[in-house]
Amino acid sequence: MEWRRNEEQVNIESAGGLSDREIVLENSSREDKHECPFGRSAIELTKTLCEILQVGELHVNDRERRAVLPVTCPSCAEGVPMKVGMITTPCSLHMRGHLRSFFCICIQLLNKTWKEMRATAEDFNKVMQVVREQITRALPSKPNSLEQLKNKLRGLSYTEILRLRQSERLSQDDFQSPPIVELREKIQPEILELIKQQRLNRLCEGSSFRKVGNRRRQERFWFCRLALNHKVLHYGDLEENAQGEVPYESLQEKIPVADIKAVLTGKDCPHMKEKSALKQNKEVLELAFSIVYDPDETLNFIAPNKYEYCIWIDGVNALLGREMSSELTRSDMDTLLSMEMKLRLLDLENIQIPEVPPPIPKEPSSYDFVYHYG
Repeated sequence: MEWRRNEEQVNIESAGGLSDREIVLENSSREDKHECPFGRSAIELTKTLCEILQVGELHVNDRERRAVLPVTCPSCAEGVPMKVGMITTPCSLHMRGHLRSFFCICIQLLNKTWKEMRATAEDFNKVMQVVREQITRALPSKPNSLEQLKNKLRGLSYTEILRLRQSERLSQDDFQSPPIVELREKIQPEILELIKQQRLNRLCEGSSFRKVGNRRRQERFWFCRLALNHKVLHYGDLEENAQGEVPYESLQEKIPVADIKAVLTGKDCPHMKEKSALKQNKEVLELAFSIVYDPDETLNFIAPNKYEYCIWIDGVNALLGREMSSELTRSDMDTLLSMEMKLRLLDLENIQIPEVPPPIPKEPSSYDFVYHYG
């Protein structure tokens, strides 16, 4: 069975992502409650793919046979199509090699979605539902190859799925009427201001960051927090990782917010260019950002997780008067806007909302009914 295991390893690696071993190692490095059960996930994903692709089902009428992906079968010029809903493309995805490659792409997608959702064991079924939705949303686009399918799935992140769900809910007739659209546009600035205040409050509480370029066995940390008047960033080294707030008096260094020029992320950060080892670490690269301030100095960060990364990127952009464009902001906006709309329209449930306002009545012939004070 060793040759078969090696063959599966090659297939997962050739799918352009993490190998099965790397996926398992990545999971083992997470907190216990956020560890993705690889074996259970692989079994459930196999069942899901068989259901979506209708593997094993026979279709007598050749004219009604349909396929999912236009992937050319190496042993057959036309391939053997199969029926999957109403998606019709000439391919042979159900062939052994292609189905295996499809599984390899999807198991990486599942691991990525689990990480984005910060899921626990109790969220397993919820994650599988999202993965199923990601796959079924990608297939109708009729990608011409497995590579195109992989790129399509990569674009359907958990945040994008939430956005699509929200968009579809709002696309219903009731939510497209002019009064509802006007109400939503009126609420959005209020929600955005609420998110902005939350980000700034979070920066005032501060966060602990790992020291960049630390080669000692024991990791070293530093702390950064925003002043309560939002005018100064205080930061300084720590003896050990802080579990709560660190007093301003303990943070010796300062950066005036007025001196901050820009925020750099990912590969653009100076510490990612200088440290080749960090640059090759994709996970670290996604958590890196730098604050550029006068005179051409930088304060380099590596966030402990994606949540803290989004909080700080949004918070600093808010201080600079720029748009908060992180995935977390979009997700919070969709969630809070949806909740606020539902609350405000609660009394109008099952009531038809008119497209146009009612006509203004004619003026009365006499105003004798008006009560004069005094």
